[in-house]
Amino acid sequence: MSVFKNKSFSKASEQLHLTQPTVSSHIRALEEELNCRLFDRIGRTIIPTKEAEHLYTHAAEIVENFKGIKTKVRQLAEDIKGELVIGASTIPGTYIIPSIVSEFKRKYPAVSFQVLIGDSKKITDMVMNHELLLGIVGAKMDNGKAEYFPFIEDELILAAAPKILNKKAVNNEELIDIPFVIREEGSGTRKIMEKYLSERGISSKGLNVIAVLGSTESIKESVKAGLGASILSKVAVINELKAGTLKEIKIKGLSMKRNFYIITHKKRTLPNNYRILYEFLKARPYSKHR
Repeated sequence: MSVFKNKSFSKASEQLHLTQPTVSSHIRALEEELNCRLFDRIGRTIIPTKEAEHLYTHAAEIVENFKGIKTKVRQLAEDIKGELVIGASTIPGTYIIPSIVSEFKRKYPAVSFQVLIGDSKKITDMVMNHELLLGIVGAKMDNGKAEYFPFIEDELILAAAPKILNKKAVNNEELIDIPFVIREEGSGTRKIMEKYLSERGISSKGLNVIAVLGSTESIKESVKAGLGASILSKVAVINELKAGTLKEIKIKGLSMKRNFYIITHKKRTLPNNYRILYEFLKARPYSKHR
């Protein structure tokens, strides 16, 4: 385009900061590609052919379109708006995400949220199957395609209504006699519980399980009503512990700590609004970094 506008190879080379032979070489290559002559060389003067005029018109349109595309892409990169759909396992989805969503919304008012809540396995599967771009789960599901970032540290505790278990601590033998209400398979809470108990030589099958329920809230209500005891997230029962409707019972020699994780797919590129949310989550003051 510079050669056409300047009607000169030397002026074009100066404008493009290229040598004149390089500019001439590019024009020859283009003429060979198009199988036509683009410029008539008459002494030191060059005259564009009809083919060159036609090519210049279309090239100018392409350049303008590209400028528009660059502007649009830049705007997309700068705008933080639209709906963000994220997944969360039960504990973070119920007790942690709402306040974070509210804070992010105050900072970026043009966004809206849809939070899908399921157990850790379900949320992990949705991220791996590209149904979700980002999730927060309570356990790693050993998937090589998943990227996990430690988000918040949590503790699992044995809790019961005081009328059911009014002890400060129990040992292994006492633990297996307690009537238990536990989460379903696929729950991060159950997976972490089974891991810690297995290290103590206790299988979940060896517990006196009287009910398996599909949510932390249903387990809390059952335990408060006196159905049995349960191993629950301390985040989920902090208010009940303060109110005295539930009591924490120590398991002698056992402390069950875990992280909640931000999960993404290793091979997916997050759109800008999701990337900003991801960085916002990672920067939380209670995030536990590697």
